[in-house]
Amino acid sequence: MPKPPVTLAILALPGVQLLDACGPLDVFAEANRQVGHEAYRLLLLACEPGPLVSSSGTRLLADGWIGEELQAIDTLLVAGTPQAADLYLRPGILEWLRQRAGTCRRYGSVCTGAFALAAAGLLDGRRVTTHWAVAAPLAERYPEVQVDADAIQVHDGNLRTAAGVTAGLDLALALVEEDLGRDIAKQVAGHLVMYFKRPGGQLQFSRQGSSSPAGRSALQSLQRYIAANPAHDHGIAALAARVGLSPRHFARVFHHDVGMTPAAWVELARVNAARARLEAGREAPKQVAAACGFANADTLRRAFFRHIGVTPAEYRKRYVRPD
Repeated sequence: MPKPPVTLAILALPGVQLLDACGPLDVFAEANRQVGHEAYRLLLLACEPGPLVSSSGTRLLADGWIGEELQAIDTLLVAGTPQAADLYLRPGILEWLRQRAGTCRRYGSVCTGAFALAAAGLLDGRRVTTHWAVAAPLAERYPEVQVDADAIQVHDGNLRTAAGVTAGLDLALALVEEDLGRDIAKQVAGHLVMYFKRPGGQLQFSRQGSSSPAGRSALQSLQRYIAANPAHDHGIAALAARVGLSPRHFARVFHHDVGMTPAAWVELARVNAARARLEAGREAPKQVAAACGFANADTLRRAFFRHIGVTPAEYRKRYVRPD
């Protein structure tokens, strides 16, 4: 005799990104098909009555909205929107989130939905993840929250958070594994043609970093020089000489203006240069290391993994451009 279905609700923020909401719903719907009965009763909720306009302009008809009398919710997820960092949520929405999170077995967010949970005070003292592009703003705005910018998904007690957009599918699959077992989750992954466990973290998809010079004009010129010549000597003394400052004063000014030490910036610039060469796929890691200023392939591998979360070999296999 199958267990009664549990209610899984996704709250779509105004301007929701469709994949943040519909992707996880499809994972849970496929789980229902794989087990042959309704393990999950699925609800798409809106913050206000009426059609829900997504970020693509497509309109959705939600199953309900937060002002209505709703059944008990087992799992509540908040789906994000590209405007989440600047989105105003009225106090009634935040209070509803606080109340529901207190009665759910588990709650969480997909992508930038973490901003809504943070605004409601539901992430204080917790470890979370969100889209890599807004991880720093989330951490700055809510210093009580421990933001992991690389994780695809994070489980912290009854809290579940997913990284950007498609990571909502990874989170949903992990919840299916929790509820219905590893075999069912594997069947769902196979049917949806997705990784059962995605390799690496989300920073491998990030295009942020040393490509955007910061600070006063002399330092920006220096950063462009480093990015264009990653194999050159970029020690403190050499860099300070290029801008006419003492090494000590240069290091202090650089860190103040740019937000990181010169050595950290140089390493990031070299990693970004290595990414471009690996994507071209014409050089071995040893050649890439030499061209980008790393002492050897092992030094490249360690720095690359630290910043990107995968090895150079794995990255090249995944992102090499066809001839």
